[in-house]
Amino acid sequence: MSGTPRFLTLADVAEVLNTSSAQVYALVRRGELPAIKIGGRGQWRVEASVLEKFIDDMYSQTKAFVADHPFVEAESSTPAPAATPDAS
Repeated sequence: MSGTPRFLTLADVAEVLNTSSAQVYALVRRGELPAIKIGGRGQWRVEASVLEKFIDDMYSQTKAFVADHPFVEAESSTPAPAATPDAS
């Protein structure tokens, strides 16, 4: 068996995703990140392979979002020259 555990705690997942345990818990409770609850105290575990699939799915969703919402550079911030009054 490899050195990587099959199941990760929510704190482990938070570390991998560089986010808070509360954010990971919210992902789990909303059903966005599949997890299992073990024991009577509500110990949540995420399978490492499920986390990798979640990450891959997020890359796909982000790619689709970027394609649908292209980044547009702001127009030049240089103000247009002011109109000068006619000297006539």
